Amino acid sequence: MKAIEINGTIKVYSKLPNSWKGVMGNFSKLSDEEIKAYGFYDVVIPEYNIRSEKLSDIFWNENNKIFTYTVSDIEYNETIEKFKQAKIENIKINALGKLSKTDWYITRKAEKNIDIPEAITAERDAIRAQVNTKETEVNNLTTKKALAEYDTLI
Repeated sequence: MKAIEINGTIKVYSKLPNSWKGVMGNFSKLSDEEIKAYGFYDVVIPEYNIRSEKLSDIFWNENNKIFTYTVSDIEYNETIEKFKQAKIENIKINALGKLSKTDWYITRKAEKNIDIPEAITAERDAIRAQVNTKETEVNNLTTKKALAEYDTLI
């Protein structure tokens, strides 16, 4: 990805134009130094956490001769309590998916009184224990950013 500043406005190109200011065709095939001579420089995307941060304004970094973005925190509209409820719901949905793989043992037990293997009982107990642990962890978080970054997968 390249960008150029024209009259104070930075324009980003996912791919260079085929023609540019007197170069008719194959502009994108010029050497990196030739492309820089026309004012096109690399766009470097800084590391950021997509769950809690976003890319904002792009700017020219004179020291490194690159265009890059400002990273800023995402602003969430919901309250911390609503955010926690949503995270806990996601944890439970993930657990439900895991538990559903062995639900037929439970149904078989209810319908035919066939014992559930100990390994299955232990696996299901472990899933429920993870839910309890994760729910406690979520309830102990105090910022929206921490909640956004929290992984609800079991």
